[in-house]
Amino acid sequence: MADFGLFLEGGEGVARTVISGHQTAPRRTTTAKKPAARKPQASKSSTPQARAVVSVKRLFHAESTEYVVMVSMVLFLVIFGLVMVLSSSFVTAMQANDGNFLAVWVRQGMWAMLGLPIMFIMSTWKATVWRALAGTLLLFGLVLQGLVVFTPLGVTSGGNTNWLSVGGLTGQPAEFVKLALIVWMASILSERVDYISEPEALRKPLLWGLALSLGLVLAGRDLGTVGVMSLIVLGVLFVAGIKLMYLITAVGFVGALGAVMALIAPYRLERVTVWLSGCTDEEFLYQCWQPMQGTMALGSGGVLGVGLGNSRAKWSWLPEADTDYIFAVIGEELGLVGTIVVVISFTILGFAMVRLVQKNPDPFARLVTAGAMIWIVGQALVNIAVVLEYLPVLGVPLPFISSGGSALLAMLMAMGVVMSVNRQRHVDPVWQFVGDDGAVRR
Repeated sequence: MADFGLFLEGGEGVARTVISGHQTAPRRTTTAKKPAARKPQASKSSTPQARAVVSVKRLFHAESTEYVVMVSMVLFLVIFGLVMVLSSSFVTAMQANDGNFLAVWVRQGMWAMLGLPIMFIMSTWKATVWRALAGTLLLFGLVLQGLVVFTPLGVTSGGNTNWLSVGGLTGQPAEFVKLALIVWMASILSERVDYISEPEALRKPLLWGLALSLGLVLAGRDLGTVGVMSLIVLGVLFVAGIKLMYLITAVGFVGALGAVMALIAPYRLERVTVWLSGCTDEEFLYQCWQPMQGTMALGSGGVLGVGLGNSRAKWSWLPEADTDYIFAVIGEELGLVGTIVVVISFTILGFAMVRLVQKNPDPFARLVTAGAMIWIVGQALVNIAVVLEYLPVLGVPLPFISSGGSALLAMLMAMGVVMSVNRQRHVDPVWQFVGDDGAVRR
């Protein structure tokens, strides 16, 4: 069976560095006379292995400063997230995995090792590919979300049915629906720029696609994800140039729908009531517990924190310490300095993406970049606001940092699309077939 890997070539003097697949150490090249070429021996293995070679030098050649800053901040957040996932999860991982305190971190690291090469490979594709695949991507995402809602494969957790379990693997299809929705909306709206301020710009299939996407996620009672998706939709429509009157109407409709969903679900209503009115003795151990423990963790960190790995809240006091409330653990262990670093990182990332939106003349690229920026930065603001108790508990993770494989993979794929549509010079990966003896057969 063919083994797929991403090879990244370094600058002058370094031959190749392997990211996945067969690993070979970097070799120093010299200008000395090359020895006579030796004919490679035939491999005893039956099938050669495929690999994609992408030159790092060409990958970022002639790209803008905003582009490089954007990619750098994504890499920093992913690495920082892996460190914090290890620190915040080892207690619960040890309890749930027979003493294996690295279980959650290893799983998160595997998703990062999968997502980063996929991001760089996707960044080499042309924007026309994403235009052509827009409808297919959305249909695929809706089918997966439909399996969550309408089949026994859907898994309910915390009152929400938003997980899909197949063959022992679990994931959240709604994360990939967000990405597909951004690409699909950008594809349609970019073709309607000439009459974007007219009601005809919202005609089918746009409204039908939006209603179906939000409706399927809402059917799983995942109000937090629906809120983030609504933010994405409204943001993309605003950047596209839809009339303000239509946007105000949409905001009113989304707000009314959110209020209705909160009223018909008792646990959501309790969360909102606690957020508005404060804790009572009856709610102290229930809806009040998580936000209260998050606030205590943040406050106990002070300016410099108690030290990496020294959090007390993660010792079964703070629920979801490695996911929705990982920002509280950052504040406790790294203090105010650590939280400011996170906020500044997302600010720089958002600013770089805004600059790319302003500079790119292609409407499709602008809308894709704006949608991804609103998704990532907007979700980060929502997560931080929940931890700071400016919003009720919504169950929204912190992008690139919180534990969660499907969310991390979907966001890295989204960044791959953003890199693709903003690339100033196209880069083609070089496909090669390699035998077990290491000989390249093109």
